[in-house]
Amino acid sequence: MKIIVINGPNLDKMGVRDPKLYGSFSLEKLADLIGGEFPEHRFDFFQSGLEGELIQKLHNAPANYDGVIINPGGYAHTSVALRDAIEIINIPVVEVHMSNLSSRENFRQSLLTASVCLGYISGFKEYSYIAGIYLLTKIIKQND
Repeated sequence: MKIIVINGPNLDKMGVRDPKLYGSFSLEKLADLIGGEFPEHRFDFFQSGLEGELIQKLHNAPANYDGVIINPGGYAHTSVALRDAIEIINIPVVEVHMSNLSSRENFRQSLLTASVCLGYISGFKEYSYIAGIYLLTKIIKQND
């Protein structure tokens, strides 16, 4: 199974941002953790702070991947365009967030992108990705 892990704006600053909310992992350490937890699957990783680049990566995903894990960062709360890109692709998408959004600011309570994903996981720092991948792979296998 081949999965792309897409990270949005400011996620290249993992390990620098508030570790109580986001943990101390860098994107490189996160990729190592994911590869170690799921050696039977192939992963590609992409990060951008540019909305159009994230949309293009989503548009191209069905030709190359079985599923998508996405952490849209702040775009989760603001981007109708990213939401629409997720909605139109025909492969499963799970949204993840490192911090517990329910305990954060009011503006973080609205998730535009999560409503078109299979589901979302929030609050487990780097383990949000592990849980999301586990569930995504179960759903893909079930649908085969």
